[in-house]
Amino acid sequence: MSSTASPIVEPTPTLTRLAPDVYAYLQPDGGWCVSNAGVLLGEDAVTLIDATATERRARLLAEHIAALTWAPVRTLVVTHRHGDHHYGARTVAPDAVVVAHERARADIIGDGLNLPGIWPDVAWGEVAPAVPTLTYTDRLTLHAGALRVELWHPGPAHTTGDTLVWIPEHRVLFTGDVTFSEVTPLCLMGSIEGSLEVLGQLAALDPAVVVSGHGPLAGPEVFEANAAYLRLVQELAADGLAAGLTPLEAARRADLGPFKTWLDAERLVANLHRAYAEAQGAERGAELDNYAILADVAAFNGGRIPTCLA
Repeated sequence: MSSTASPIVEPTPTLTRLAPDVYAYLQPDGGWCVSNAGVLLGEDAVTLIDATATERRARLLAEHIAALTWAPVRTLVVTHRHGDHHYGARTVAPDAVVVAHERARADIIGDGLNLPGIWPDVAWGEVAPAVPTLTYTDRLTLHAGALRVELWHPGPAHTTGDTLVWIPEHRVLFTGDVTFSEVTPLCLMGSIEGSLEVLGQLAALDPAVVVSGHGPLAGPEVFEANAAYLRLVQELAADGLAAGLTPLEAARRADLGPFKTWLDAERLVANLHRAYAEAQGAERGAELDNYAILADVAAFNGGRIPTCLA
């Protein structure tokens, strides 16, 4: 008797209404390069928050938007440098003004099309970095139809050029990757210390809904969940440094406790590299050897680059 393996069924993205003219585009299961987005409807234009990683995924996003409105995407807010949040822009928002923090623009230009070099087997399609054409320093207010949309740069957190998107009328917050929901956070290109400070500030906003860069919708509890994980990383780093362990060695000995069920646990290695650097006096967001650290992540992951389902 022979058997055939069941095909892998990819979870279907959903467009969820959060408030009048405010939607979250959620891509399960939220792992590497499977990012969320936001859709804000105006009378004759759409404001999009992030644009997915691949051409195929961007086409799906465009189809969901077209089911809501005939209006084109005229503004694209890119929450940070990583291409899984903006490579799809040429498909879903080819004529949009691209808005981001000024540091994100510099980093996007510097990064180029780097993710296909890490995951060459992903079907990226016709993608390109979305280089911002409008940048800001601290805060910027946009108007998406009747919606007031406040952009806020929190300082080094997930990266050094993050943008938070706050819609005060409806208390909806899009965090980009400053928070992850039921997915392991990543601070390799930002700051553990900075993230913890920002998470406290975000909790004070008391949002009704939080749309993280990856994972399901959440409420304010997501801030403490992320903070608890990052505090554990700091504790593991302190113990590892005291014991003379490398970040990889410390990760291999670590007990993640309640966080061991979160997706992409191998990010612990990268986070420990950042925590070690900060514990030894490095400035928040200081450049690290990211490719060497990625090699450590792969070593922790059984000698394999983590799976990317983009």
